[in-house]
Amino acid sequence: MTAADMTVYEAVAALNTKERPATAADVAAMTGLPEDDVRRCLTSLAEGGRLVPKGDAYTLGTHDWGLEY
Repeated sequence: MTAADMTVYEAVAALNTKERPATAADVAAMTGLPEDDVRRCLTSLAEGGRLVPKGDAYTLGTHDWGLEY
């Protein structure tokens, strides 16, 4: 995973703790990354099974760890 992938993944995780799927615009606003880069990362993370697409948003994929936010 690239540094940008990690940043995007962490932003999605933070939004998901609020029971909220994350859109590319949400993640871009949260991270300051360009939306095109965020979309590329979201696609890559979804293809790797780390994220699950939900319409135009994303939630965390299957994982075996807890979040402490």
